[in-house]
This record gives sequence, structure tokens and C-alpha cells, in this order.
Amino acid sequence: MKLTQLFASAAIVATLPFAAQADSADTKAFVLEALENTLLAGDVSAVDQYFAEDIIQHNELFANGIAAQKGVIGFLAGNDSFKAEYVRVIADDNLVAVHARYEGFGETPMIAFDVFRVEDGKIAEHWDNLIPEQPANPSGRTQIDGATAISDLDKTEANKAKVEEFITKALIEHEQLDYTKYINPANYAQHNPMVADGLEGFGAFMAEMASQGITMDYTEIHQVIGEGNFVLTLSEGALGGEPTAFYDLFRLEDGLIVEHWDVIAPMPTPDAPHNEAGKF
Repeated sequence: MKLTQLFASAAIVATLPFAAQADSADTKAFVLEALENTLLAGDVSAVDQYFAEDIIQHNELFANGIAAQKGVIGFLAGNDSFKAEYVRVIADDNLVAVHARYEGFGETPMIAFDVFRVEDGKIAEHWDNLIPEQPANPSGRTQIDGATAISDLDKTEANKAKVEEFITKALIEHEQLDYTKYINPANYAQHNPMVADGLEGFGAFMAEMASQGITMDYTEIHQVIGEGNFVLTLSEGALGGEPTAFYDLFRLEDGLIVEHWDVIAPMPTPDAPHNEAGKF
């Protein structure tokens, strides 16, 4: 999806007669404008207009503060291979989440979720999770293809509650669940590079991990960000016993999960260049 299309989507939502939706649309448009005029333009001089002086940075490679942000933009300005594709953008109050594909951070493109918090008209905080792009999964789906249209704005809170309950019961507490109460058994598109579509694909993947003695444990949900039919969760836990950050994006229809994307990456190690604010 091109930035012009994303701006148009934000403008449409802004016409709705709900103050909260209008505020979220304004915040989304502001973040997209900030990315367009700084990151994509490589314009260091524009950073002060969009980013807070004391921006909190949760990427372990960068320090807090606007000087580090200017350093990032300056570095990318000289990187002719840098490209960014923003596929999905959702806004929830003062938070904006972006599902993106980046080129120019290395030989392999990176798939990422970026989350921005806006305060007093500036981007005040940033979280992210990135992994190298992988081949299509057993169902032929990539890490970023699939539905992008935002709908069901009146169901935002119900969808957020449904997803939070699912992760809590299924992945944190490991309850024995009827998964059909959370996931559509007839229509579930999976974008994890290792997992096939449907409940059968999810079950087969979990069984294969168990046969290899690999555990996946979520321990805490840090954020639940939603707009209509899309819900993003930021969680931490462990994969195979190693501390892990789990970013999961769900799309829902009629109260059930019908599509899932994720970025699962190791937590920062103690020797990370910067981790003053922590991963979450």
C-alpha cells in the first residue's frame, strides 16, 4: 500500500462522527507524514518538527533522545539502497502501529512492526521488532501479504478484548481451550513463515515443536493496540527457553480471528549497545 493510499484512508476515517476515531486518524496521518518527511526523505532538518527532544527509544541499537534519531536519519540519507514499504497502519488513541518491509539494513530485507506514541504533537516513544524476510510459508503466504482494509471500527474494543483473552488463556496460561471460540475454523489465513493455514496448520506446527522439545511460552502482554478489525499485541516470553519478543497482528471477522501475522525476535542481550528503556 502506498503512502498516498494510507493518507487517503486516514482522511476517510477522520470524517466519521466520533471524536476518538477522528483523533486517531489525525495521529495516524501525523506519523505517516513524519516518516515521509524524515525517514523516507532522508531529511535530518525535519526531525525536530516531528520528534520530541527526549524521545524514548526501545530499539536496543539506538540511544534515547533526538540526537540519536537524527543520526539514524542521517545514516539512511546516505544509503541509496534504503527502501520502506508500509503495508498496514493502525491507530489507537495516541499510538500508531506500522507493519513494514525494509530494504537496505543488510543483504536481506527486514519485516518489522514499528509502534509510535505521540504526545504534545511530537513522536515521543518508539518500539519495534524486526526479523529477516523468509520464503513463503507452506500455504504460499508471505509475512506481509493479505488483507489491509480497516473496517468494523465500532468493534475495536471487543476485538481487542477477544485477542487479549485468547493470548492469555492459550499462550500464557496454556488452558485447554475450544479454539473455535477464538479462531474461525473454516477461514484462518496464517502468515508465520513456518505455519500453514487453518487450525490444522497451527496444531501441526505446535505438535512438531513439541516433538523436538521446543517450548513457546508467553509470559506478559505489554500492549494491545487495535483499530476496527485489526489488533496488534506486544508480548514477551520465551521460545525454546530463550527470552523472546512476540509481536502478533490479528484480523478478525464477526468476533473470530481469521488472519495472523507475526514478528518473533530474540530479546536484547546484556551486551546490546543501548537498552536503557528496555524492549517494552
